[in-house]
Amino acid sequence: MYSFNSRVRYSELNHRKGILDCSSIINYFQDCSTFQSEDLNRGISYLQSENRVWLLNSWQLQILRPARLGDNISLGTWAHDFKGAYGYRNFIMKDDKDEVLAAANSIWVYLDTETGRPTRIPKDYAVTSGYGMEPAYPMEQTERKIELPEDYEAYPSFTIIKSNIDSYNHVNNGQYIKLAEEYLPDDFMVRSLRVEYRAQAVLGSIIIPLVACNDKVITIALADEAKKPYAIIEFHGSIS
Repeated sequence: MYSFNSRVRYSELNHRKGILDCSSIINYFQDCSTFQSEDLNRGISYLQSENRVWLLNSWQLQILRPARLGDNISLGTWAHDFKGAYGYRNFIMKDDKDEVLAAANSIWVYLDTETGRPTRIPKDYAVTSGYGMEPAYPMEQTERKIELPEDYEAYPSFTIIKSNIDSYNHVNNGQYIKLAEEYLPDDFMVRSLRVEYRAQAVLGSIIIPLVACNDKVITIALADEAKKPYAIIEFHGSIS
C-alpha cells in the first residue's frame, strides 16, 4: 500500500457541519493515487509521452466516522486488479489511532488518447509499472451503473468555469461531487456515495442539475442541455 500523512484543514470542511465533506475525501484519495504514480515515474508526463490516460469510471465511498478540523490522518491506496482495459483501486483514510474513517473502491479505464478509445492494459502491468496488487478491501461491491429516478426536479443551469477544470482540460472528478453537494439539504448527513462518470464536461459546458430525493437517498445527475448526464452521484445518508 502506498500512503502519506496529512491533517484536516479548515478549507476542507463542510461549512454547515464542521466535518470533512465527501468531495474533500475524494480529493485526498485522488492526490494519494497521483502521488504514487508520480513517485513511480508513471504520472502525468509519462502517460502523455505514451499517449495514454487513466479515466475514472466510478467511485464507491463509505464513511465510517467523520474527520474534523485538525485531525491527523493517513491516506492509503493500492491496486487490487487489472482486467482488460480496466484498473481497480482501493483507498483508505485512517486517524492517528489507525482506525478507518473512510474507504473507497474505484474503477478506472485505460484510454488511448490518439484514438479516444479504451485500450488493453499491458500484460504483467502490475509488476512492470511498479504498482503491484494487493487483496481488495472488504467492502460491499455495488453496481457500477446508476439510474436516475424518473421523479427528479430540474434546477437552473450553470456554466463550467476555469476552477472546475483540471490538467486534462475537463471537469475534475472531485469537482462533480463538489458541484452536486450544493443540492444536498443542510441537515443531510452522508454515510456513503456512488458516482458514475458518463461523459466529459469541459470549460463552458452548460450543466443542468437533475435532483431526485427521498429520506435516505439523494440522486443528482449533472447533465447537458439535452439532459444527458455527464455524471450521476448517489448520496446515501439520513437527516441529522
